[in-house]
Amino acid sequence: MVSGFYKLSPKERLQFVKEFADLTDEETDLLRKTGSLSLDLADRMIENVIGAIPVPLGIAVNFHLNKRDYLIPMAIEEPSVVAAASYAAKMARQGGGFYTSSTPPIMIGQIQAVGIKDPHAAKMRVTRAKEEILKKANDQDPVLVSVGGGAKDLDAKVIHTTQGPMLITELRVDCRDAMGANAVNTMAEAVAPIIERVTGGRVYLRIISNLATKRLARAWCFVPKDAVGGEEVVDSIVNAYAFAAADPYRAATHNKGILNGIIAVIIATCNDHRAIEAGAHAYAARNGHYTTLSTWEKSENGDLVGSIELPMAVGLIGGAVRTHPIAKIAIKILGVKTANEFAEVLAAVGLAQNLGALRALAHEGIQLGHMSLHARNIAVAAGATGELIDLVAEKMVEEHKIRMDRAKELIEHHRASGKI
Repeated sequence: MVSGFYKLSPKERLQFVKEFADLTDEETDLLRKTGSLSLDLADRMIENVIGAIPVPLGIAVNFHLNKRDYLIPMAIEEPSVVAAASYAAKMARQGGGFYTSSTPPIMIGQIQAVGIKDPHAAKMRVTRAKEEILKKANDQDPVLVSVGGGAKDLDAKVIHTTQGPMLITELRVDCRDAMGANAVNTMAEAVAPIIERVTGGRVYLRIISNLATKRLARAWCFVPKDAVGGEEVVDSIVNAYAFAAADPYRAATHNKGILNGIIAVIIATCNDHRAIEAGAHAYAARNGHYTTLSTWEKSENGDLVGSIELPMAVGLIGGAVRTHPIAKIAIKILGVKTANEFAEVLAAVGLAQNLGALRALAHEGIQLGHMSLHARNIAVAAGATGELIDLVAEKMVEEHKIRMDRAKELIEHHRASGKI
């Protein structure tokens, strides 16, 4: 058991971890190098800090949304994601780029009441007390209300559980340019006593829902058949989509590809990627069958048409978005002015990422481009540096032997003979 670890300084914590895990001086020195995120700032962002972990930050290009160009900052360790997004955006650009829309930034706050003798009648009483409840909620955040946000509506529902019936009151809160978790949770907690008085039950959970079905982002694109490689490739992409739409095992990987792009931007901007992922997957299963977030169709002329819709609870204010120095730069690179615009860009990035992956699967196979980049990571892990990284990677791809043992053999051979 470790007691008082949080009271130590980051330096003292690191020394403790060094002794516990038998870290070398070199390893502890690496942990001390936090780059653009100072150790002091990191220590104020989360608990028990000992260092920071850098993630590569790349820029996806060629994105044209609603007749405007964007550069997309992406923080990700997986090879080929940035390249695939850029290439797919280039293909979509030939059809006019991406078009987007979004709903108002409404989040749902849930208040759980149990032990109610007449839950359906209590539901009606909650609805009747709507104005009182909304006023109490809005009293908690006058700043949000002053900019046009705040609690706008509520609903109530009776659900049947293993613990008996429960009455769930749901606040509808317009969060404006914030993700909204803190505001919504505060409001839900504040109205709990009113819910208990009105229903005669006891309130337990009072918390935001990450299934943000009232806060949706949409994107669609038209891709000329020649841009993707011809009508046969269009057919392959549509067939790949149909497979995913019908089979949850394929849909999980299909949607993972969409989130590859979205989450890379979310991490670059220090938004909550866990909330986005949870909401996206839950939305994909909202009708009782897990399916795709995107749709791909073939037009009458044989061209490709894609669309996507998913929850997108993101913010430009609050939390690490305005604390982390790189996140602030990433937002500046994106050039988005509102959370809604940000959400729409993310939807387009997800659709582009999906297009890139499906074309690779349907045309040359996913391994060609992906494994070429993966080979570089293997070469680095095996000890290659400088120009030797590319030499070793190219040789492994040529041989179709992208393995650590082969990388080490090639490095040793180069050091002995000066050749690969």
